[in-house]
Amino acid sequence: MSLEKKDEHDHEGWMETRDLTVVEERYLGILMWLDKRFRLVDYLELLEDLYYKVNMQMPKSHTEQYGLDNKFWYWYPLYALGSFSTLAYIVAAISGALLGFYYAPAAAGASGNPTVAYEQLELIMTQLNFGFMLRSIHRWSAQVMTAAVFLHMLRVYFTGAYKEPRELNWIIGIVLISLTMVFGYTGYLLPWDQLAYWAGTIGVNMALSIPLAGEWVAQLMFGGFTLTQATLQRMYILHVFFLPFIVTLLIAVHIGIVWMQGIAEPH
Repeated sequence: MSLEKKDEHDHEGWMETRDLTVVEERYLGILMWLDKRFRLVDYLELLEDLYYKVNMQMPKSHTEQYGLDNKFWYWYPLYALGSFSTLAYIVAAISGALLGFYYAPAAAGASGNPTVAYEQLELIMTQLNFGFMLRSIHRWSAQVMTAAVFLHMLRVYFTGAYKEPRELNWIIGIVLISLTMVFGYTGYLLPWDQLAYWAGTIGVNMALSIPLAGEWVAQLMFGGFTLTQATLQRMYILHVFFLPFIVTLLIAVHIGIVWMQGIAEPH
């Protein structure tokens, strides 16, 4: 390489280095300006610490646990069912809140016409922009959540993760899967169509079949012994106000206990 070309090459390298230094200085200046006002560095350190704690809580594969060098893929995909059901619950909650802007829990309708609730559902499905997609997202996320919770309970049972010291979380899980089924039932009645009518009738008869307290339970849950406006109003309150608050609280406690105890390896 000639001296002239070498000088030209060195000059280009120096220019690239200078440009990089200017970019770094600007980046650091912006970062310092934001850090003085929003304490970004402190929160970044918290996120880094949180990342490592989450990573330590994840179950290890046999390759990691025993330091094996052979290249075989071993992971527990069923351990993702709890997170999957939580994600489905969040999607169902957001889509359900959006549906609530257009739904009216009114059973009364003009003589020979559909109920107001069903008419609102029909409006969402046929006239509202993206309404069909919104209701489908809500419906399928609810079904996915139910299936994921059921499979999650099976995984916990068959891997022995319900044993000491995790028996309290197992009980919370049983309560959560029960509330999930109540979630599905109350949502099934909200369209107030023919399917909802017979599902509600079956629910009333099941309540009445309870020894001693049957009539009291039917009055409390369904507003009487037949399906009326009070029935739909109760299902709506349960589905939209009562159950989301209780389920969200229990999920937070459930995840918190898993966080403290760690994820149980299969036995």
